[in-house]
Amino acid sequence: MSGTGRRAAVVRLGPRSVAALLLVSAVGVVGFGWPLLASPDSGLAHSADAPWLFALLLPLLLAVLLATVADGGLDAKVIAMLGVLAAAAAALRPLGAGTAGLQPMFFLLVLSGRVLGPGFGFVLGGVSLFASALITGGVGPWLPFQMLAMGWVTLGAGLLPGAHALRGRAELALLAGYGVVASLGYGLVINLQGWPYLAGMSTGVSFVPGDPLPENLGRYLAYVATTSLGWDVPRALLTALLILLCGGTVLRALRRATRRAAFDAEATFDAEATFDPARVPSRAPARTPEAGDAAAP
Repeated sequence: MSGTGRRAAVVRLGPRSVAALLLVSAVGVVGFGWPLLASPDSGLAHSADAPWLFALLLPLLLAVLLATVADGGLDAKVIAMLGVLAAAAAALRPLGAGTAGLQPMFFLLVLSGRVLGPGFGFVLGGVSLFASALITGGVGPWLPFQMLAMGWVTLGAGLLPGAHALRGRAELALLAGYGVVASLGYGLVINLQGWPYLAGMSTGVSFVPGDPLPENLGRYLAYVATTSLGWDVPRALLTALLILLCGGTVLRALRRATRRAAFDAEATFDAEATFDPARVPSRAPARTPEAGDAAAP
């Protein structure tokens, strides 16, 4: 797509899509942040109650997809593009699994969200994490949180400024910077879902129900720094490096595919069109042998 070309909004955010997205995001924020506000006598202060919050997220994530379909944002071409990119991202994730947090799928999802828009980005982020979990055997109560967090990452990429005119090195620098922030933010958010019942209650970085918010927040930041930062920083650096090295080529390929697919084109039908037999090419009938056509002896 040219530098001044209009970016196609592949998955449009209609009223129902926006409402579903806001609802799932609100529930996600509560699900992620409840440890910081829970009181000692609250049921949420016990780790056995936390999985119920996980169970609420997956249906709501599906509701975003269904609302998008209802708004007319998904058609056969968009679903095909969604499947191809989700499969590619899912295939990239195992390449860095278990190696210092390196996850090359982040760079592809950031670039896809940038080109294909925030609505497509949110759906793609969730679907990609779900597909990769099936491949790597990472299905568990944490999966809806990962899907939601990755949806936010790709949604944010689609909302970055300069989508219409910013191209070249300036755009790559913007995306690389966003990749660093998004990768670190992803780790910061994801750790909230496991902190209250994985850290225990006997260390200086453990969650203490009922403590003031600043104290629990300080413990959480210390928990992230000691347990997760060593994974988040390499992921952020790898994402930025891949965007700077391969981003231009991938962006051009995605924009070319989006332009040729003509996602924004509307099908029209000519009600006055009639069938004209004269325009149908006729095939000459096969010649049948005649009496004089007998082969000479």
